[in-house]
Amino acid sequence: MIPSQRVYQLLLLGTAIGLMIALFNSPSRPSLLGIALIAMLIWDGVVLGLAAFDSLQTRRHRVQIDRSPLQRLSIGRENLVRLTVRSGDRPAIVKIRDYYPQAFIANPEVLQVALPANSQQELTYTVFPAQRGEYEWGKIQVQQLGKWGLSWNDWNIPQHQTVAVYPDLIGLQSLSIRLTLQTTGNIRRAKRLGMGTEFAELREYSVGDDPRLVDWKATARRDRPLVRVLEPEQEQTLVILLDRGRLMTVQVNGLARFDWGLNATLSLALAGLERGDRVGVGVFDRQIHTWISPERGRSQLPKLLERLTPIQPVLLEPDYLGAVTMFTGQQTRRALVVLITDVIDKTASAELLAAMGRLSPRYLPFCVTLRDSQIDVKANTFTQDIPNAYARAVALDLIAQRQVALATLKQRGVLILDAPANQISEQLVDRYLQLKARNQL
Repeated sequence: MIPSQRVYQLLLLGTAIGLMIALFNSPSRPSLLGIALIAMLIWDGVVLGLAAFDSLQTRRHRVQIDRSPLQRLSIGRENLVRLTVRSGDRPAIVKIRDYYPQAFIANPEVLQVALPANSQQELTYTVFPAQRGEYEWGKIQVQQLGKWGLSWNDWNIPQHQTVAVYPDLIGLQSLSIRLTLQTTGNIRRAKRLGMGTEFAELREYSVGDDPRLVDWKATARRDRPLVRVLEPEQEQTLVILLDRGRLMTVQVNGLARFDWGLNATLSLALAGLERGDRVGVGVFDRQIHTWISPERGRSQLPKLLERLTPIQPVLLEPDYLGAVTMFTGQQTRRALVVLITDVIDKTASAELLAAMGRLSPRYLPFCVTLRDSQIDVKANTFTQDIPNAYARAVALDLIAQRQVALATLKQRGVLILDAPANQISEQLVDRYLQLKARNQL
């Protein structure tokens, strides 16, 4: 039993009545003080007794609560949790606290609802996980207000469940829908414009078609102008090398830089599979930690999810040359090689520069770096005090050194994408689709 606010108000009322009686106390009537004390104790006892009885009565009319089965949660996202509350044969006012894992941030932490008799209502709240892994969900604590409003009846409902936190599945679902909607229109547009490298069909020439696409032999045979319809080559190879070394352990916008990179890896893999490419992934530090050979088809994405989700970043310096050497031994045909990492300056990134240089021109190298947006904010914020001025100077120097390293990579024929970590997935997918549309691979 938990007393309600009404009980405390009634107890204060009893104290006030006792004090009023005591005010009339005088030497000629000394018994009034004792009467006031006895009256106050009797009043308090009656109030507390009624509160206890109110709580006992509520036990026979408790609500029923069920938590919907939790699916795989997405890191760095607001994941929805649903609770179903059913009342009995009388109205109910209920407070609910779900014992989600302590590592999560919930909004709101406590739910409150007023239900009519014999009714049902769905309540929702969100949880924000910042790390991948398996977590235990605990009981549901319930407090139901008694009929007289004097006490809350408190009890727990066992609802234990183990839930896994995966990379950004919500983002992957949204991306899949977007790519599906784009696919039909893009293919039709490519056929209409005759863009691509693979022959699809012949059709009659129409005003606006490129004369270079006229098939003169077919035109001579059929005695009318025909043009070749070309499609983008479907079975190209995309390989993603994901760094899990020291720089990827840094927290950026609430998540480890590696988690942003992992989300970008899966988003790019999904885009590649949707566009018909063979997609492979390698994760490395001082050595290759995980290698998933390039394959095409929708069955590749679940395989990537299951293999990559348990991987965590480590405090080791990455061996870029070793990762590239392993890749070139595994993959002989031309491929788009996307390396996701971070850079500090030209000196610290010398091995990265050498490794990416070895990929060109046999492969199409693409270096993706995850920038910390807080450094950008610090560099662009004007300051008047000395400590912040020094901090801004450091931020400006870091950005300048970073740009020198990226410019060196670009001079060696490496494609570059340097974007804030929390925007990298979307920008990387858009850049890949542009490369596909231009047939750069």
